[in-house]
Amino acid sequence: MTIERAELIAFFASHHPFDLLPGDEIAALVDASGQQTAAAGTCLYEIGDAIDTLHVVHGGEVDLFSPEGELISRVTAGEVFGAKGILRDGHALLRAVVARDVTLVDCPAARFRDLLARFAKFDAYFDRLRDVRDRRPTPAPDTSAALVSASLGEVMTRNPVIVAPDTSVRQAARIMDENNISCVLVGDDDTLDGILTTGDLTARVLAAGLDPETPVALVMTADPATLVPSALLFDALLLMSARGIGHLPIVEAGRPVGILTRTNLVRRQSLSAVAMISDIGRFDKVPELAGVVARVPQLLAQLVGLGVEAHKVGQLITSVTDALTRRLIELAEAEMGPAPVPYLWLACGSQGRREQTGVSDQDNCLILDDAYDADAHGPWFERFATFVCDGLDACGYFHCPGDMMATNPRWRQPVSVWKGYFEGWIARPDPMAQMLASVMFDLRAIHGQTALYDGLHARTLEMARKNSIFRAHMTANSLKHTPPLGLFRGFALIRSGEHKDTLDLKHSGVVPIVDLARLYALQGALEPVNTRERLVAAREAGTVSVSGGGDLIAAYDLISNIRLEHQARQVRDGGKPDNFLAPSTLSALERNHLKDAFGVVKTLQSAIGHTSVL
Repeated sequence: MTIERAELIAFFASHHPFDLLPGDEIAALVDASGQQTAAAGTCLYEIGDAIDTLHVVHGGEVDLFSPEGELISRVTAGEVFGAKGILRDGHALLRAVVARDVTLVDCPAARFRDLLARFAKFDAYFDRLRDVRDRRPTPAPDTSAALVSASLGEVMTRNPVIVAPDTSVRQAARIMDENNISCVLVGDDDTLDGILTTGDLTARVLAAGLDPETPVALVMTADPATLVPSALLFDALLLMSARGIGHLPIVEAGRPVGILTRTNLVRRQSLSAVAMISDIGRFDKVPELAGVVARVPQLLAQLVGLGVEAHKVGQLITSVTDALTRRLIELAEAEMGPAPVPYLWLACGSQGRREQTGVSDQDNCLILDDAYDADAHGPWFERFATFVCDGLDACGYFHCPGDMMATNPRWRQPVSVWKGYFEGWIARPDPMAQMLASVMFDLRAIHGQTALYDGLHARTLEMARKNSIFRAHMTANSLKHTPPLGLFRGFALIRSGEHKDTLDLKHSGVVPIVDLARLYALQGALEPVNTRERLVAAREAGTVSVSGGGDLIAAYDLISNIRLEHQARQVRDGGKPDNFLAPSTLSALERNHLKDAFGVVKTLQSAIGHTSVL
């Protein structure tokens, strides 16, 4: 049965990304397209077949299978398939089989490419499907505009102190002193009548010799200049400069909701990672250092708000942890004296990979020179490790529940012992060895004699590369973390508990890619530790195909960005950031992109699982 033209135009106009096109372009696309039906079980194309049509599902369902025969995605009404093949080399990358009797609208590839060339937003939707070498360049965010491009809602002090018009200036002064603030708003929760600042008290009350019982209504600035929360900080700076004021009430529908002061501006500038690292270097007391680390969530929200890429955010956040660790080491040596033998402090886990998104637990170890003598030197290093780890804990980097810390004697050993550890894990890859290797293959030097690890790292990578049994065990272990996709392309949500009906973007989203990147590094004896750098190195070394590596990098970026945007929203709302996202909070476009990203991970897991033989 042929679908009527008017019905098809309405269908396209109501489904993304075709709704991004002008109405006349949608009509022209419908006129240029064909229609076909196919019964369940029909193979529409095999991997490697030429692709000259973008297929749009009008009704029914189509399954897409990987080269290994694993179901990657189920395409339903309103969704498309075949775009990736068109945008790559013109050949199918997956096998397409009808799952339920289907009606397809077939758009010619030439027409599809023409629309991509002429409509940027339409093109942007499909850009993630291109070979990574052909993707449109993304302009770097202008971090120099950080201060002026923020909205006032991000920067202002919320819940401002408000006093009634008949409040005495004496009482208003006392309120300011008790709250350590430089102004109060005058009015009520629904109305702003004026503002009274410490400057007003000096110039209009003390200098004029007024009675302290004078009502604030007589000395306040009535009907002050205001802005709304959605206004830019740039607007506020212009207004404050033009009026010569240091306090700006923020109102919403006439209701006072915040206050902007010079303190807010200073605080905004002080959130930069550079400023935080500088502060860490100046302080020598743990409570002072903890105060700096407490600003990390706000730094995260600021960086995400600026559009900084997720992997760069991770590096900047981790740089604060690294600086704190080094400062604690310096303070320990200042108190205890120099180390009796050379050592190297290393981080593992997310700090080791430079992928921290906030304050979490700590994972670290010590490699000691082989001149180490347990009886003579052990007490010094035990006290040293305790000083640093306890300092990290006091600053919010909590003691590792699995005791993977330098305070554990097992992870505070000479080079020769560490060589034995890695040789044993590779030679006898039991479940415990796999777990330990997964952690310890992400080591990164933080402070000390890096030569203690350089040779060990290269030697261990080479041993792992040559031992296919070890790598097969590591592969099987890594595939325990799978993307949260159901059988029919739906999200597999957490079913019960505190985080019911959410996705765990860390363990089900990011971790599977972290594990894949580590496996590629072991296969190719690749030096990088950071996940994204490992993926880039693996693609360049041929450990993973250029297209597969590019897709995985794009998937990692997308999942990481969505995770950070979720956490930044929580910080801005005054909450504690976590990894549990309700898909209902995403747009339909974001949900589709996220499903596609999970599908890429599933495809690459399937591929590496089939090439690994125990």
